[in-house]
Amino acid sequence: MRIIAGEWRGRKLAAPKGDGTRPTADRARETLFAMLTSRLGDFEGLQVADLFAGSGALGLEALSRGAESCLFVEQDRAAVEVIRANIATLGAGTRARVEAGSVMALRAAAKPLDLILADPPYRSGAGEVALDRLLRLGWIGPETWIALETAFNEDIAIKGLVAETERRVGKGKLHLLRLDASPDAGPEAGPDPLV
Repeated sequence: MRIIAGEWRGRKLAAPKGDGTRPTADRARETLFAMLTSRLGDFEGLQVADLFAGSGALGLEALSRGAESCLFVEQDRAAVEVIRANIATLGAGTRARVEAGSVMALRAAAKPLDLILADPPYRSGAGEVALDRLLRLGWIGPETWIALETAFNEDIAIKGLVAETERRVGKGKLHLLRLDASPDAGPEAGPDPLV
């Protein structure tokens, strides 16, 4: 795996050993970032989260392209070590933070992020559950873009979010999601009992 574009273009990334994680293929990553670039223009100054981060390739790609910061969230211990090693190799330490644990353990956000990258295990439903929770915890606002990768034959439905576009890439499908701006959309009000 390599960084595709930006400051660290061509730099190699380590991947976790074994089949505990499934790194996003270079082709899928290239397609995803082309889709995002056509909508965002550039990544300069963006606040990003890489959920189910695996090797950290998605978040590191965003940092390479100019994102201001990235939070990497991963619960697999071996993958966390690989993420930390990749951050150190690229010298991204001042712009990167690693949260070793479940996405479901994240607390309320101080403000919405600009971009959320999520590559959960295929056919697990984990991405939908996590994004539903983060929506209720203030991580997602009107300006937030969300990129979710699923298996090619997986359909998703998250109350309060709408698919802006979807694209099949190999065995996967890339979904770009936004906050649903319709009047009766959005999560029900009230505190989250898990916080």
